[in-house]
Amino acid sequence: MRKSEIITALVLPLCLVFSGCSQENSTRLDYKMGEKIPLGPLTYNVIQTSWRNQLGEGFKIRSPQQRFLLISISVTNGGGKEVALPLFKLETDRGESITESDNPEGVPNGIGILRSVTPAQTLQGSLLFDVPLAGYKLILTDGGEPGLEKTAFVDIPLRMDVDQGVQVPTPDKIK
Repeated sequence: MRKSEIITALVLPLCLVFSGCSQENSTRLDYKMGEKIPLGPLTYNVIQTSWRNQLGEGFKIRSPQQRFLLISISVTNGGGKEVALPLFKLETDRGESITESDNPEGVPNGIGILRSVTPAQTLQGSLLFDVPLAGYKLILTDGGEPGLEKTAFVDIPLRMDVDQGVQVPTPDKIK
């Protein structure tokens, strides 16, 4: 065999192995709302969404810059150690990401900001985003090391709810 044939015979299998690895890591996991989503030690379920013009009541009304999107979610830890959950993100149809609001004030059944899930625990609550009316993908993580974590995407379609409208305090509610 010539030297070039030997090099090709050695390099070609390595290229195939490395290209196979990159395809495996680039697999995108997409789910629909209501499906159980196993991701590392965590199992997610995105239960429902609702759009709001405001949060709170009386003199504690909170208005969005765009529109409030509430996403009800449950997270179960099936692993052997506690997992910290970061702020969640939405992905737009253009690939941009929008981070969950870090102000839970007025969120009904809010999941909180500092959150961790201990083994065999299920955490349930609502996430809050201030976004334009559109469809999105909710980005979920397995709670792994940043840069090494596994992700999944949940389709959040645009669904128009009957909004309660804007509440204005009335004199009979003032005490």
